[in-house]
Amino acid sequence: MKKIISSLLLMVFALSVLAAEVAPDLLAREVTDKIVVLLKANKNVYTKDHKKLYAMVDEHVLPNFDFRAMSRTVLGRYWRTASEEQRTRFTAEFRDLLVRTYATALLKYNDEKIIYLPFKLAPGDRTAAVKSEVRRTDGGPPIAINYSFYRTDAGWKVYDVTIEGASLVTTYQSTYADRVQREGLDALIASLAQDNKTAAVGKTASDGTKAGDSK
Repeated sequence: MKKIISSLLLMVFALSVLAAEVAPDLLAREVTDKIVVLLKANKNVYTKDHKKLYAMVDEHVLPNFDFRAMSRTVLGRYWRTASEEQRTRFTAEFRDLLVRTYATALLKYNDEKIIYLPFKLAPGDRTAAVKSEVRRTDGGPPIAINYSFYRTDAGWKVYDVTIEGASLVTTYQSTYADRVQREGLDALIASLAQDNKTAAVGKTASDGTKAGDSK
């Protein structure tokens, strides 16, 4: 089940830089289609060269995620006591972590059908939820993937993704709260930085993953 969910994490990141007036559901649909096309056309290239895969994710996906907002939520009370320098460092490393952990999950996409559920957005709404289902090719039950958006001056931004009821932000929040309490925030940031560095050259990170591996 973990591999199935991991293989569908292209949906987690399938959002791109589009005009501010584009509604969240259309943004998700349009960019998901673009990512699928790129995957089908370049899968062999991405498999051999993860740097090109990361570059594709960086160009077409990440600009519509608010990593600072995600980092703030992930650290919770520790964000409030952190210095601005610590916040900046954590946000950068957390962003790189998500790229290296999940980008190659895109390569496991196997033409699953993506269904978007009815979407409602009232005038003046500042937040929105885009709900979707991934219809599995093995005949198993559909996997629910929901995106949480909020409106900014630069357009709609993603601040959380929920897969089968499990929030991406909440999952990391629980893990990192324990680590910060045991080791301190600087130690956590240093550990993330080291993992990102070793993964970039294909070595095994401290969490046991290798470059491109998903947790």
